[in-house]
Amino acid sequence: MFGFSDLISLVISAFIILPLTILIRESGYLIASGVVGVKNPRLTIGSGPRVFKIGILDVRKYYQLYSWFSYDSLKRDNKLAYIFLYGSPILMTFILALTLNALLATGTFQSLTTFWDRFVFYAVFYLLFDVVPMKMQGGMPNNGMIIYEMLRYGKRMDVNENPFIPSTADADKEQEEMLEKIKHHQKN
Repeated sequence: MFGFSDLISLVISAFIILPLTILIRESGYLIASGVVGVKNPRLTIGSGPRVFKIGILDVRKYYQLYSWFSYDSLKRDNKLAYIFLYGSPILMTFILALTLNALLATGTFQSLTTFWDRFVFYAVFYLLFDVVPMKMQGGMPNNGMIIYEMLRYGKRMDVNENPFIPSTADADKEQEEMLEKIKHHQKN
């Protein structure tokens, strides 16, 4: 039966654990971007209108399970650089899940065990849907599919004419156009 304590757990999972898991996962891109020489990196969490932007972190109004890393170009533009860049969130999530699970197994996290169990659950959830090659919403490839296609064919897999990871400059332009449309609709 779903009780009050379950509601509290759900709220903590949805508004604390899930966003932290997404942020840690996406930080893998940030680490890799320094190694492969990404120009103009941007970490966007959420969708819709921008709430705030601090440096390379861009937080949007609707955060639900949607985030991406954008950039304008790579200094080391080769197959290994792309594999490393797209594999970095997978590696980061794997390290997170493995570390937390080891700490739980050794009894280091004796208090708040349910919280840490759920953290491991969400990390493994993201890991599963990031590693198994598949197409996601709108036909966009996940990181596993990108890596698979690069290993198999030796080139980036593009869904359409536009790159599946928009450049930071394109994301900024899109944001400005959306704000203009909103302002125009509010005036009418």
